[in-house]
Amino acid sequence: MTPALPQERPIFSYYGDDFTGSTDALEALAANGVPSVLFLRLPEPEHLQAFAHCRAVGIAGDSRSRSPEWMRSELPRAFERLRTIGSPIVQYKVCSTFDSSPHTGSIGRALEIGQDVFGVPYVPIVPAAPLLLRYVVFANLFAAADGAIHRIDRHPTMSHHPVTPMAESDLLAHLREQTARPLASLNLLALRSSAPAPSTGALLFDGLDPADLALAAGRIWEHRTTPQTFVIGSSGFTYGMLDYWREQGWLPPSTASPSPTHAERLLALAGSCSPATGRQICHALRSGFHGIRLNPLAAGTALHDEPIEQEALHHLAAGRSVILYTALGPRDRIPVPDRPALAAALGRMLQRLITASGVRRIAVAGGDTASHAVQELAITALTFVAPIAPGAPLCRAHGGPPALELVLKGGQVGSETFFEDVLS
Repeated sequence: MTPALPQERPIFSYYGDDFTGSTDALEALAANGVPSVLFLRLPEPEHLQAFAHCRAVGIAGDSRSRSPEWMRSELPRAFERLRTIGSPIVQYKVCSTFDSSPHTGSIGRALEIGQDVFGVPYVPIVPAAPLLLRYVVFANLFAAADGAIHRIDRHPTMSHHPVTPMAESDLLAHLREQTARPLASLNLLALRSSAPAPSTGALLFDGLDPADLALAAGRIWEHRTTPQTFVIGSSGFTYGMLDYWREQGWLPPSTASPSPTHAERLLALAGSCSPATGRQICHALRSGFHGIRLNPLAAGTALHDEPIEQEALHHLAAGRSVILYTALGPRDRIPVPDRPALAAALGRMLQRLITASGVRRIAVAGGDTASHAVQELAITALTFVAPIAPGAPLCRAHGGPPALELVLKGGQVGSETFFEDVLS
């Protein structure tokens, strides 16, 4: 018989700095035999009680698009809630592209707040995510795009991100612009040889393959010195922790994931301007989806115009799937002064369309778009249903519109058939 996980309940908790990354972590845990729930706002005791069987608890946030001042005001409450939940591992879940800046989504500021709230002597940082083709070697970040591996500061998308462009691949140098806390790194050679590592400040782990992430997770687990260890990491760390637990015999062997059922129709909202999402939209339109181009500068006016929503409802009523989108790739992007306000307006439109059409499966593309739009749907929590694409699972909504299923994806996630895959 496989020994059970250690008896702490829950055993793992996390705060996601955007909603798409939060569902990525939810999938990693739930698909590997750890009953999990993701709350879309700070859970109250009655919410936690409703999911008392869950061994992993996540809170979806939007700090990736927020200022350091907002983070200093809001993150302590979220971290205190996770401290109260009491799991031995608490992750601040970041995107494996590590895009952030001193002014927006500062990972350095989150590091400072987490270290202070949890009272830990050092903070492990594990950005790599081999499953998503993101690698860290000698503290430099690399990521795939267009069939090749690029240094992140030369990545065709992330080096030109509209909010947090990555101009530095050395993550220690990148973080030193965001925090004055001591930083060090554990490179692949030291990681694989079990060499000693610094235990104060923050420690950045390299990672090239899943075995490296399991090694990093094992070190972090075995060298816990406080009741809770605060870790900054991508879903690569989450998978590494699961692999380490499985090596200890605490998790059952991996099994085939459930397959999603077919949906009659899909309502999709795309606020991403990444090339990958642009190609996915075009492929879906060629496959019979009805597309409606939205003007992002009209968040307070045209997005509320009845003709747009009536057009969408007409095609949904006819059984067609519909995509609402703001751009077809980066060259088609229209800059907007307030992206969170735009995403919230898109979310309110989505809510009206769900209510009026009765559609039961939706997809939202774009990290910032998902983080702000989904908050308008009055959903309390999400649980995992089935995989669709790495990092973008099908989830069941609890609270909000009845019987709703949704998929949240980052701009670069998924193949060209992504929206068709979500439908069928």
